Amino acid sequence: MRLRADPRPSYVGGADLKVSLRAKVTASLLVVVVATGAVATAVGVSLIGRAFVQQAQNKVRVDLNSARNLFLERMSDVRDVVRLTASSYFTRDCILGGRPDELRAKLERIRSEEGLDVLTLTNAEGVVICRAGNPESVGDSLADDPLVGRVMDGAAPVMSAHIVGGERLRREGLGLAERAHIEFVDTPRARELAESEQTSGMMIGAAAPVSDRDGRLIAVLYGGVLLNRDFEVAGPDHCIVDRVKDTVYQGETYRGKDIGTVTIFQDDVRISTNVMDSEGRRAIGTRVSEEVYERVVVEGGRWVAPAFVVNDWYITAYEPIRDIDGGVLGILYVGVLRQKYDDLERETLLRFLGITLLGMFGAVGAAYYFSRSLVGPLRDLTDAAHEFSRHNFAHRVVPRRRDELAELAEAFNAMAESVEERDRTILERQQQVMESKRLATLGQLAAGVAHELNNPLGSIVMYAHLLLENTGPDDPRRSNLDKVIRQATRCQNIVRNLLDFSRQSHPNVARADVNELVGSVLSSLSRQKRFQGIGVEMDLQADLPPVMVDVSQIEQVISNIAVNAADAMGGRGVLAVRTRLDGDCVELVLADTGPGVDPDHMDRLFEPFFTTKEVGHGTGLGLAVSHGIVERHGGSIAVANATRGGAVFTVRLPLPEGGES
Repeated sequence: MRLRADPRPSYVGGADLKVSLRAKVTASLLVVVVATGAVATAVGVSLIGRAFVQQAQNKVRVDLNSARNLFLERMSDVRDVVRLTASSYFTRDCILGGRPDELRAKLERIRSEEGLDVLTLTNAEGVVICRAGNPESVGDSLADDPLVGRVMDGAAPVMSAHIVGGERLRREGLGLAERAHIEFVDTPRARELAESEQTSGMMIGAAAPVSDRDGRLIAVLYGGVLLNRDFEVAGPDHCIVDRVKDTVYQGETYRGKDIGTVTIFQDDVRISTNVMDSEGRRAIGTRVSEEVYERVVVEGGRWVAPAFVVNDWYITAYEPIRDIDGGVLGILYVGVLRQKYDDLERETLLRFLGITLLGMFGAVGAAYYFSRSLVGPLRDLTDAAHEFSRHNFAHRVVPRRRDELAELAEAFNAMAESVEERDRTILERQQQVMESKRLATLGQLAAGVAHELNNPLGSIVMYAHLLLENTGPDDPRRSNLDKVIRQATRCQNIVRNLLDFSRQSHPNVARADVNELVGSVLSSLSRQKRFQGIGVEMDLQADLPPVMVDVSQIEQVISNIAVNAADAMGGRGVLAVRTRLDGDCVELVLADTGPGVDPDHMDRLFEPFFTTKEVGHGTGLGLAVSHGIVERHGGSIAVANATRGGAVFTVRLPLPEGGES
């Protein structure tokens, strides 16, 4: 029997052909997806790791600059005290008039009040004639001291860090020689030394000439602060490393460890530090690695890199401490705990990898379903892909039927939602980073302002006090000098408040009457030109209980709001002030008759540096600082527009615990 061949292809063969084509398309797309995902993952991991390291290193560079500024600020404080004391008429007259006991008592009081370890007076030849801390030790020469020697050679007041020997420290008394004596602690990777201890100390000091009425040098006054173990001496300004740590890192911790640490090295030995050893003690006597020593001390350069510090890894920055001749005496160090950045990097990498894998799985699923698609659904997916490429992540594929293509459409929609969520997450993180940078900039700005203004303001207060000492009780100028001191001190408080804005420090509270604060501020403002055309209407509740506030800060809040109101009214209008007791709060309301607040600006009114004033007529910090002050007092500040026009500011301050008592 003869068989006739069937011209139609068998079902099995057709199925194999379909499976083969689908497998080829799927395999091809799978290779592309996996390869792209692998490259993207490798590049992403590299970029993320590099970004975190760069961010950490940039932070410690900024922290090191802040540490240096505070170091120099403390040195400038010492110089100003020495210079003002040396130029005092009292000092000159005691020397020329032969009154050593009065002079010794005066110098000891200044040394104690200003937080100095040394305040020593020599004659014009450099021979010690008075030591505030050790009155019995006189007669030795300080002519070889680099600062005293320069003043003897005719220099103006000078300041610098320098090394002081153990014998001189013993003469200065006050246990300075014991503080300077440090036994070295064996430290891995430190350079080899024959010595096992040091007796000299690092001093930040200043010297100034004392001249007679004809301008001839009659004496040299030297003052200084010993940095070795300065944390053992009471006083918030004495320990520079703790002051830097509190200012820059504000006591922040991570997993029970301090985020930031600061150290001062004498040569390569830690003499003042808040780095702790394994027993929880300050790591005094430990030494820096030979590699860092060569770079910073020998070559005089900076070192910024991760390093193992005593018992943990830190992102570190080192720079040399130089004497008056430019020689390197030691090292200034700051470090940020590396573990926090490692954990953040790990968390970011895991999220990145998760999103990448999710995208890869979505692409693989799309490739599988694409291989079984028809023309219509393919066109839908193509259109959706075009929308996706144009960043229209809200576009969704509507399935034409309930089958595998519907699952593909749902997978595509899920991928779009994932990418949209990822973009939203990335945008939020970018905003967080920008906010962190902005706050860091504000902190740096505040530190810079404090550094630039505190010194001249301090000089004004010091000179005013000196003039006040030489003014009799019946002298009519005495009242004016009191006003100068009071207003200059207020300026110092305002500058400190600007720094507090970035540090979020706690107010120095005391019991105060809000009505008295309002009256004091408005009385002071009424003398200003901008308030000459402003009428003030006050409705103050007479029996208001006192509140616990920082008086100068709340006065600043009232002044800021009142000045803004006067500016808004253009110098013509009415400022209505009202106080009343509202539950457990004292409420202060200031309303003006100006144009009010633009509704578009209402949400931004308390943002730092936001201002509607012309350039040069406002910094935009007044309301932001006021907002921070009131919040730190546990109160609230709000703004609204009155129905008849004008802005209404409401400040609420809580009563102390126990109500009106």
